[in-house]
Amino acid sequence: MMLSWKHLILLSFIGCLGGELLLQGPVFIREPSNSIFPVGSEDKKITLNCEARGNPSPHYRWQLNGSDINPSMEYRYKLNGGNLVVINPNRNWDTGSYQCFATNSLGTIVSREAKLQFAYLENFKTKMRSTVSVREGQGVVLLCGPPPHSGELSYAWIFNEYPSFVEEDSRRFVSQETGHLYIAKVEPSDVGNYTCVVTSTVTNTRVLGSPTPLVLRSDGVMGEYEPKIEVQFPETLPVAKGATVKLECFALGNPVPQINWRRSDGLPFSSKIKLRKFNGVLEIPNFQQEDAGSYECVAENSRGRNVARGRLTYYAKPHWVQLIRDVEIAVEDNLFWECRASGKPKPSYRWLKNGEALVLEERIQIENGALTISNLNVTDSGMFQCIAENKHGLIYSSAELKVIASAPDFSKTPMKKLLQVQVGSMVSLDCKPRASPKALRSWKRGDVIVQENERISFLKDGGLQIVNVTKADVGTYTCIAENQFGKANGTTRLVVTEPTRITLAPSNMDVSVGESVILPCQVQHDPLLDIMFTWYFNGALTDFKKDGSHFEKVGGSSSGDLMIRNIQLKHSGKYVCMVQTGVDSVSSAADLIVRGSPGPPENVKVDEITDTTAQLSWKEVPEVPPSEVSGGGGSRSELVITWDPVPEELQNGEGFGYVVAFRPLGVTNWIQTVVTSPDTPRYVFRNESIVPFSLYEVKVGVYNNKGEGPFSPVTTVFSAEEEPTIAPSQVSANSLSSSEIEVSWNTIPWKLSNGHLLGYEVRYWNNGEEESSSKVKVAGNETSARLRGLKSNVAYYTAVRAYNSAGAGPFSATVNATTKKTPPSQPPGNVVWNATDTKVLLNWEQVKAMENESEVTGYKVFYRTSSQNSVQVLNTNKTSAELLLPIKEDYIIEVKATTDGGDGTSSEQIRIPRITNMDARGSTSAISHVHAVSSYVPVVLFFIVNALWRY
Repeated sequence: MMLSWKHLILLSFIGCLGGELLLQGPVFIREPSNSIFPVGSEDKKITLNCEARGNPSPHYRWQLNGSDINPSMEYRYKLNGGNLVVINPNRNWDTGSYQCFATNSLGTIVSREAKLQFAYLENFKTKMRSTVSVREGQGVVLLCGPPPHSGELSYAWIFNEYPSFVEEDSRRFVSQETGHLYIAKVEPSDVGNYTCVVTSTVTNTRVLGSPTPLVLRSDGVMGEYEPKIEVQFPETLPVAKGATVKLECFALGNPVPQINWRRSDGLPFSSKIKLRKFNGVLEIPNFQQEDAGSYECVAENSRGRNVARGRLTYYAKPHWVQLIRDVEIAVEDNLFWECRASGKPKPSYRWLKNGEALVLEERIQIENGALTISNLNVTDSGMFQCIAENKHGLIYSSAELKVIASAPDFSKTPMKKLLQVQVGSMVSLDCKPRASPKALRSWKRGDVIVQENERISFLKDGGLQIVNVTKADVGTYTCIAENQFGKANGTTRLVVTEPTRITLAPSNMDVSVGESVILPCQVQHDPLLDIMFTWYFNGALTDFKKDGSHFEKVGGSSSGDLMIRNIQLKHSGKYVCMVQTGVDSVSSAADLIVRGSPGPPENVKVDEITDTTAQLSWKEVPEVPPSEVSGGGGSRSELVITWDPVPEELQNGEGFGYVVAFRPLGVTNWIQTVVTSPDTPRYVFRNESIVPFSLYEVKVGVYNNKGEGPFSPVTTVFSAEEEPTIAPSQVSANSLSSSEIEVSWNTIPWKLSNGHLLGYEVRYWNNGEEESSSKVKVAGNETSARLRGLKSNVAYYTAVRAYNSAGAGPFSATVNATTKKTPPSQPPGNVVWNATDTKVLLNWEQVKAMENESEVTGYKVFYRTSSQNSVQVLNTNKTSAELLLPIKEDYIIEVKATTDGGDGTSSEQIRIPRITNMDARGSTSAISHVHAVSSYVPVVLFFIVNALWRY
């Protein structure tokens, strides 16, 4: 007998249906990790871990550098469960990248890659090192040249004999990058033999090089010279997120140079940054994106200074933002599976199926990390893995795809046996069998096929809906579900009943103490339905057993009349008759006023008796309503009502609460609710029918166990506003400097439901990392905002949205602008001045911007008298300026370069003394500290050709 593929699928599915919950594809519990094996270790093996759960239990295989490992080579490998044991590891054979494959009948998954490296350190060659001969005062570098090795090393130097090690200070530095010893300025005490000591931090092996003799030349002492930086960090250094980076900097020079560090952008160092080894090492722990940028090492002595620059760039290995999850989906459906990761640079994606690269075809596509498979079939089932990778690493996310093929089945989702509804209502009959693919559904009433008409419609989920139900709709409804694998039926019996109506309702009554009254509650109901009467007194369910001496139910099966015997003042209040059936419920209320002389206060207590006083307490109904009734605000579709709670001494007893009443302005009937907590100051009514920012009348009353008290005066409040629905238009961004961007927009159109616009929120981010965005807010009458404290020469993206008390509206379209490059770090140099009693002539050297700095567009001359606080500013596009000034007291002058990115570094202050003879000259060497005083000297100001004043 030949079976089609559909029958084979169906049979295999039915055969495993009973145990489908037990079947599971492989899932890794432990994966291999990078390992370093010390050569020469007493351990003769290394274990790479791999363990996965699944049913059936997975079996394992391993690959080294993409090739299968043969576990039958027992002298080299052994499988212990899923763990791979490498026996007698050899760096020539076993170095490389390992991956574990776990497989069962549902599919295969691949572990992350684990690198096995071998740490070793060979001996130095026994070659004698040449004598190094230097002058006293000269700098020197003694080379280490470590022997062949693998793994991280540390370096030290022995002076003459062990254990006399070279002590590092501002004059001597051992680089942990090169191993070399640097002596900034050689002194006679430095003469001797120097031996490089290299230690493997993995194996703890230590080897010593041959000694290097250092001697002094006899042809004189080295004169003073400016710093020469010999140890410097790379021009560009990528640093991983969370890593610790150490930058080395050391200079030779006479006198011994002083080392200082700074950021090129002028930002201060964060508190986590440490300077070590007499400022020779800058250490940044837990590196983050804000730590990226250009850093400068400045070496300086009395003969000059030198600067080394380098840029730290931030990178992050991929990490998951959205993992893939196991999916169970019907045959012929479409699959959309998305995995997302963040990282820098932005990760790319690829997919595996059962450990192999996924083969793309017309119905199987990958776009931006998302996998789509259309028209699924059972052969698409298996273990899938999404891989996100950038040049710094890769990560795996695994999940199982089960494509199910099955006939319709109602056993897990049976239809309701009976539905009871009343005439005129609407009813929905569900039909939700399990089926793969989804079943086509049709309906019968009895033996008659159900057709759609103006009252009967078929729902998208296969259900049947009947509106304005009549008695003619009674019957047994059958849902027939069918797909290519089979057919199944489910039934529901529909019973239609007449609505329940109160024919004689209780009415308001005014009675005297001692009388007996009957509050009627009589109904007309469908005879098919059981009926139940309940009574509520002041919101509490009436207990006829507890209050049997006063309350009694009277009447027949369709009557729930309430008799109150020997009525008392405490029986005043609101009575509600509630009538319930299995299909509907109705109620009616009446107020009962009982008149008579007030009885004595209850529960009178005497507390806190003293020689001359006593405190009394007792119970009446409350007499004081809440004050300061108001409201407004809240989220969309809310009415917020607030008040000042009534003090405890005015609550008059236990069971105190509030009756909150409200109605739309112009509507007659009040909506009421009860707030039972005496300390609550607000009530929020939520309903989708509330019109945003519309007026309501509200009042708040009080009650306790003895009855209801008065209401507050009626006041009006607005319902919650509707959050803005329109985004700001005409959004633009304009770079103002290296650290500022101005964002501007048009105001959003106003409508009544928006209420009061509170303001605008400007969101901004860089490098496309929207999830780490920042924001600023401005008032509703503003149409621009400045973004400050930005990084230089970086593209920033920004979007704007409006907000009010109900929430925020949609964001505008994203716009971007790039901050300008930073101003030059080089100040105007060699500022020279020449002054007479009427003018000052200034000259300075041109400032040249570096590649990463803004071009110089001109200069600013800042000047003031020594007694002034306010500074005058002169703009010029030359490297000179002439000021016509009465030199009758000292002047303080500075010069800065101007750029699109802002003002550059200031020159050193020039102090021009009051002129006592015909003329005077000076330069930046004529510097003194200036202290401003409170007196003010007016300055007569003239401007010269090519110079513009700016205040």
